[in-house]
Amino acid sequence: MTTVSIIGNGNMGTAIGGIVAAGGNTVEYVGRDAVEQVTGDIVILAVPYPSVATIVEARREQLAGKVVVDITNPLDFATFDSLVVPADSSAAAELAAALPDSRVLKAFNTNFAATLAAKTVGGAQPTTVLVAGDDDLAKRALLDVVRAGGLNAVDAGSLARARELESVGFLQLTLAVQEKVGWNAGVALVA
Repeated sequence: MTTVSIIGNGNMGTAIGGIVAAGGNTVEYVGRDAVEQVTGDIVILAVPYPSVATIVEARREQLAGKVVVDITNPLDFATFDSLVVPADSSAAAELAAALPDSRVLKAFNTNFAATLAAKTVGGAQPTTVLVAGDDDLAKRALLDVVRAGGLNAVDAGSLARARELESVGFLQLTLAVQEKVGWNAGVALVA
């Protein structure tokens, strides 16, 4: 059994926690401040991108040695017209640089909370979680948790692929905000 700590209490954190619990793993919800200790083997930062830097600063020592999952889409929320990280980087790469003693993964950013909770995209296709990272054992641990919870999970490659995952997440968010797709839509991989 794996213990997963989820920092953040929004819709995404709740949906991811439901997947973790459905797979028979332990979920620990932790507030954004550094008061509560993080004990999970996997720590999911289920917060908006602007909150990550503060959490890292407050919890850097607690996160050392852990698998840390970035679910953010570093979108310019004022304009919804671009990502706020350099074109040759990603929010996950920034996180990995800020947490050199952690094993950073990118996942869940191409999913909406509704598709995670329903375990389907568009009400028909199984939800797929794409996972990118440089540590194969860390990826395997997260892939196993997601699959145990009833979703498809695919290794999307190295952490460098986070750049493309963030672009896909950006596209989905802008389409949903423009009401061109619903919040139960998304990208499904059919093999």
